[in-house]
Amino acid sequence: MLPVILLGGLNVVRALGLAGIPVIVATQDRRGPATASRWCSGVIELPPLGDRDAVVETLLRAGRSLGARVPLFYDNDDRLALVQDCRAALAPQFSLLLNEPALADALLEKSRFQALAERTGLPVPRRIEWAALDAHRGPVLVKPRTRTAWDNSAIRLKLFGGAGKARVFASGREARADALVAQLADRLQFQEYVPGGDDAIWSYHGFAAPGGQVLASFVGRKIRTYPALTGDSSYLRLAHDEGLEAIGRGIAARLGLTGIFKMDFKRAADTRRCTLLEVNTRFNLWHYLGAANGVNLPQVDYEYLTERKIPRKTWVRTRYRWLCLREDWHAHREGQVGLARWLASLAYLPKVYDLFAWRDPLPFVRYWGGRLRAALARRMPRWLAPAS
Repeated sequence: MLPVILLGGLNVVRALGLAGIPVIVATQDRRGPATASRWCSGVIELPPLGDRDAVVETLLRAGRSLGARVPLFYDNDDRLALVQDCRAALAPQFSLLLNEPALADALLEKSRFQALAERTGLPVPRRIEWAALDAHRGPVLVKPRTRTAWDNSAIRLKLFGGAGKARVFASGREARADALVAQLADRLQFQEYVPGGDDAIWSYHGFAAPGGQVLASFVGRKIRTYPALTGDSSYLRLAHDEGLEAIGRGIAARLGLTGIFKMDFKRAADTRRCTLLEVNTRFNLWHYLGAANGVNLPQVDYEYLTERKIPRKTWVRTRYRWLCLREDWHAHREGQVGLARWLASLAYLPKVYDLFAWRDPLPFVRYWGGRLRAALARRMPRWLAPAS
């Protein structure tokens, strides 16, 4: 069986592993949890992603050594941008299923997506221009135009305090008066804030054949994120919702999506209206949860690429939930839920975890072993220092 070369992490490795698909992890962190997985059959050590020519050459060299045109998967905006921008060099060696360049770029850059959504009549939040912020009395969502080079960006570290993907201001005037917002304004997108908690955030995940026909899909719903409202997922579940599925299929067809995608929505509690927040066209942590519940979208993508196979209609279970315990603990500490309710929510079984798995324990061992060694290394100088 052909392997997948994965520019990505553990959750996608496990989704592919559950389908029996071998994974070669391409990474700068050879000692990361993903490379310890039982389903990781090889590692490609990459140079920094910023050196694109070197990264592409490393990938091409690895692809040629396999003697076949293998699928190339990717799981964050930086990796997706690399593959999209370098498709001309990568496509002869790898099996890729990418959106046409104009659409692909628009889905990565938030202001271009906003313009695309407005042209095509998608149900997105209203855009607010910088000059009009003072006049906007309601809450405002501030988010980056792109999330490439995100981890060390000034927006994440300074404006968002090192956590979360956006920030909510009580009014447009408050947002405009913020010194950091003013400093970073040309790199930010401003929208009306759609009210509702994390449990109002729904998602539609699917795989589309070229032209936008959805071949397989599932619906997700967030239980908690950290930080609340604007953070990363900490506790997730799947759900059944035919109305949202119909909306998602319609958007995929209208945009002409190709390949893997995820649409994020926020649903109003009173009207049940779904507002589209964004569309991502990359692999993500939800795919592990989907695979555990019977719909393995990375497998669907792999089989379409390698065999042009059309998947059979599969019933989506909602039995398993997904948990990142360390982030969910922070969500509890933040005050989202009291200790008793938090512990009660964790008692729900069965679950799959961001890091731990009975069938695949070494990533957990490697991660916490590394944390322990780092902690001991920090303490060692104090233990060895002479008493004063």
